Amino acid sequence: MSLTLTLLGTGTSAGVPMIACTCPVCTSTDPRDRRDRSAAMFEWNDKRILIDTSPDLRWQLIRHHVMRIDGVLYTHNHADHVFGIDDLRRFNAVQKQPIDLFGEPSVIDWLRRTYPYIFEPHKNVNQSFVPTLIPQPIEPGEPFTVAGRSFLPLRLMHGRLPILGFRAADVAYCTDVSSIPPQTYPLLANLDILVIDGLRHRHHPTHLTIRQAIQIIEELKPKRAYLTHIAHDIKHSEVDPTLPENIHLAYDGLTLESDDPA
Repeated sequence: MSLTLTLLGTGTSAGVPMIACTCPVCTSTDPRDRRDRSAAMFEWNDKRILIDTSPDLRWQLIRHHVMRIDGVLYTHNHADHVFGIDDLRRFNAVQKQPIDLFGEPSVIDWLRRTYPYIFEPHKNVNQSFVPTLIPQPIEPGEPFTVAGRSFLPLRLMHGRLPILGFRAADVAYCTDVSSIPPQTYPLLANLDILVIDGLRHRHHPTHLTIRQAIQIIEELKPKRAYLTHIAHDIKHSEVDPTLPENIHLAYDGLTLESDDPA
């Protein structure tokens, strides 16, 4: 089962180009400098597992001709990772079945409170076309199975907020990271592909800088690494050539295939 990871969006919560910005990156004609809000998709055979539902999800799925979704993994509950949740309803109509959502109990509780019209549809005044979703609580370090494949939730820190990354086989996706707890490092060993936060050069309290991301990558030693959740401070054509040989800036639409099909 060949495993691929497609990066649907590689930008920050503001996206790139940002509203009302005329900086060199926001006005760039290089398609690699156009960055939707962050989301990704694992694929194998005819299975598709989303990581997060960004506000740009509709366009991301149309662009990649996605015809089914077999589950959604949530890293955390920030708006730029959740607010596309309504677009899942189209897959309910196409597949004629509910979709499982996997997240920490705190994230599931937040989803229930924020979207009562989805999770308590019997209370809606009108009978509306809403997603049919089944929350599935998960815990960091405890593997779970979706559509026949095992996933490992990874504890990460987003400033002071505990969030999740995900590993499948030898591929790991770790967005919105500012630090990795010691107990998570062994779970990121022997990777073929690591996708990790690399916001910009300047310090940020809740994201890794590019230099910090490189230091972590050098410790973990994956075969290949890609930086995501990239701000408009970073021009792809200028920064990517300066990175170490096995490290690159990610870009929207990049599809990575694992060397290990397990």
